[in-house]
Amino acid sequence: MLQRSSAKYLIALYLSDLLLTFLALGFARWLRMTLPYGKPLNPGGVALHWPMFLFITVIWTFTLVSFKVYDPQRFASTAEEIQAMVGGIVVATLVFAGTLYFTYRGLSRLLYVYFFLLDVLFCGLARVALRRLMRARPSGQRRGVLIVGAGEVGQKVARSLIPCEWMGIELKGFLDDDPAKASQIIASRPVLGTLDQAKEVIEREGIQEVVIALPLGAQRRLRNLVAELQELPVNIKVVPDYSEMVFLRTSLERLGDLFLIGLKEPVIGPIERMVKRAFDVLVSAVGLLVLAPVFGVIALLIKLSSPGPVFYHSLRVGEGGKLFYMHKFRTMYVGADKHEKELVAETPDGKLLFQKRKDDPRITPLGRFLRRYSLDELPQLYNVLVGEMSLVGPRPELPALVERYEPWQRKRFSVPQGMTGWWQISGRSSKAKYLHVEDDLYYIRNYSLLLDLRILWHTLGAVLRGEGAF
Repeated sequence: MLQRSSAKYLIALYLSDLLLTFLALGFARWLRMTLPYGKPLNPGGVALHWPMFLFITVIWTFTLVSFKVYDPQRFASTAEEIQAMVGGIVVATLVFAGTLYFTYRGLSRLLYVYFFLLDVLFCGLARVALRRLMRARPSGQRRGVLIVGAGEVGQKVARSLIPCEWMGIELKGFLDDDPAKASQIIASRPVLGTLDQAKEVIEREGIQEVVIALPLGAQRRLRNLVAELQELPVNIKVVPDYSEMVFLRTSLERLGDLFLIGLKEPVIGPIERMVKRAFDVLVSAVGLLVLAPVFGVIALLIKLSSPGPVFYHSLRVGEGGKLFYMHKFRTMYVGADKHEKELVAETPDGKLLFQKRKDDPRITPLGRFLRRYSLDELPQLYNVLVGEMSLVGPRPELPALVERYEPWQRKRFSVPQGMTGWWQISGRSSKAKYLHVEDDLYYIRNYSLLLDLRILWHTLGAVLRGEGAF
């Protein structure tokens, strides 16, 4: 549905990105020749050769597609679309610079800076303008959408569709057989009738798309409804209600005349995993090398401040439920970890609670400082280097807590566990432990390399400010 509605926008967006990137390069050349900045130019400093435009076409296409800049799922949020675009252009620009280093090395570096800034500006403005044009389309050109089922799944479909209405779809409302929902406003849209009134509502409201979001127990009702709608000129989509089942990413596979829906598929694809691992190895290796003097100073201070070892090795649950020892600088008095299980409690609604305290008497004075600025976590760069952890991912959990997990909570172990994650930038230690799982699942459902970079950037700011960690 979104692919069909956004097809024109996608084509216009891709073509405008390429054309505006070419324009940005040409305009950057003019600025470099006009503005009185930089060193004196030689002829090669502003020379644009036709292969450069071929490089741009290939590099920008591959990079922006890899960053899912043209994924209709991103179009619901202008900020998310712009963020993906900027990330893609940053990487494309770096790749382009590397390509020119081996081909046309003489191009002015200041011209190149102008080119990057102009490209981001032009492509960003193009998105704003195209969205305005799409919104300005007359209502007669919009595709009417009807959701069958106003339950939890149907409401979720509505909340996902409403931000996308600028693409040319219009959510008219719901159908539902529940008398309590008749004529009610649900998720800001009306319940237009019952399932028996489907044909009448479709013809009256000018519906082109029907989304069926009925519960699992309504299979017979679903079969009859689809048969009734076959004679009408509408497209029919079915949203299976697998809300009670454990799944992270679905897939559709054909087997003869059957279609199989995969409910438990790898969250991170093989290429994404390879890129993530390469990034982890590079950053952790450089980090361990550069921070070696800092490690030495912290180790010395720990030895001088309290008796006991420098490092603390905590048994944790990693990806796939595999156990490993997570390394940290010791911040507590020796033996404090023996009371860790006593801190695990259960809330009245059955959720596990492991709430850290600012006045925890087990923490040493130096340890309090190390924790505030997350310096105690630095040894985990070794865990990242050897593949036991990742820089970004759900936080490795204590086995005592995992033993009491509900099945849906175990979904967090389907990706590499990380030094930092989504919850670190949305509350850190100030949030109750059971709330971390919801944040972890958000990260898993929305995983991308761009999200990893965003989390790392925000984590750096939170650490420097010393917010929420104790």
